Amino acid sequence: MKKIIFLMVLLASSSVFSQKMNSNKKAIIASVERHEDALIKISDSIWALAETAFEEHHSSKILADYAEKNGFNVERGVAGIPTAFVATYGSGSPVISVLGEFDALPGISQKAQPTKDPLNEGAAGHGCGHNLFGAASLGSAIAAKELIEQGKLKGTIKFMGTPSEEKFFGKIWMVREGIWDGVDVNISWHPSAETKADVQSSLALVDFKVEFFGQAAHASMDPWNGRSASDALELYTNGINYYREHIKPTVRIHYHIQDGGQVVNVVPDYSRLWVRVRDSKRSGMMPVYERVQKMAEGAAIMANVDYKISLISGIYETLVNRSGGEIMQKNLELLGPISYTAEETAFGKKIQEGTGKSQVGMDSNIYPLEETRENPGGGSTDVGDVSWNVANINLGVTTAPKGTPWHSWAVVACGGMSIGHKGMAYAAKAMGMTMVDLFENPKLVEKVKAEYKERKGSEVYEAIVPAGPPPIGKN
Repeated sequence: MKKIIFLMVLLASSSVFSQKMNSNKKAIIASVERHEDALIKISDSIWALAETAFEEHHSSKILADYAEKNGFNVERGVAGIPTAFVATYGSGSPVISVLGEFDALPGISQKAQPTKDPLNEGAAGHGCGHNLFGAASLGSAIAAKELIEQGKLKGTIKFMGTPSEEKFFGKIWMVREGIWDGVDVNISWHPSAETKADVQSSLALVDFKVEFFGQAAHASMDPWNGRSASDALELYTNGINYYREHIKPTVRIHYHIQDGGQVVNVVPDYSRLWVRVRDSKRSGMMPVYERVQKMAEGAAIMANVDYKISLISGIYETLVNRSGGEIMQKNLELLGPISYTAEETAFGKKIQEGTGKSQVGMDSNIYPLEETRENPGGGSTDVGDVSWNVANINLGVTTAPKGTPWHSWAVVACGGMSIGHKGMAYAAKAMGMTMVDLFENPKLVEKVKAEYKERKGSEVYEAIVPAGPPPIGKN
């Protein structure tokens, strides 16, 4: 009896699926599956290359070449960035763009296995899954392009090759050069431990370097003739750490000491650190940024040295679009959860064991659309800057087991095997199906754009970048 009931439920679900899954969405799924082997090969190649910020020459070329092979017009080296590109197909409105990232993180190389073991000792690794990110986005763009080519959809599809998300935030320079001008809606996704339409914001961020310049001297024979740049650095970091007690819970401050002196018997005449300030809103971040800059001056005065502050870059929090999230949510419900083999589940549990997490395996459940929180916490992304210039729809898809530490060897491991591959293909389908909704229904496009304009309000976007070209080739 239970078996009969199960079959009835399954048949009913299939009926609902067939009623809601129109022919264009079925074609999106078929296209992704037809290109899946090639997309996996692209993803695995980028995974193995593991190229870091603004150095993604081979990774960028692999994606751009495949887009060109599939009929896109590819403009390379946009916004003065050799590894940035735009692949375009079609004409007229609506203009839908999709983001593709492909940069890796330094120092977390890992084999595609569930125990920690670097592929290349000390090398970079895709600890944020960007090898999957670019490949999936390209897959969705190709699927939409094929429907435009067949006359089943009308409009323009753009695949944006966006480098250096992890360090310098390459999209800021692309925004500054007007790459998203004329785009109606942008779609983005990110590898995750959950599958959901993402209607949470991110943290605004500003990066800057502080340098101190003193006077060298022998540390024992005549230290009184020295003025220690290292003293200034320590006074500065102490000031930051005392300040933590008096900032709001939404604020984060990080620093990385890049140069604190070279040898123990010399009073160092130079020191340098990279400082990062974040908050859930740019408006909350800026006063903290100003205060922390003043602390550098105070530290320089106390150590009797000179100082210099250099802006690196900064990004906005993501402007949420719930209207777009609702469209994405419906397509996730149409697709249903990712299914995993016993071997993949065992792999996930082994990853959890190795990272000290509960061994619960994978989670690709499709949960109801979340309420948008005022201060969601989490990380930062230059997708935020895109979202302040064009209506943006975000998606997260499971590519690693539940609870996995991000930016770690564990994510690298999953991104190079079938768990990551399944998430990549799923993301391509979900984004492609959402594109179909937008291309087919102008009212949905207008609804998404109207919410974007309402949420942005009177805010005038102002990129947080220094004058001049992107910092290519800089540390």
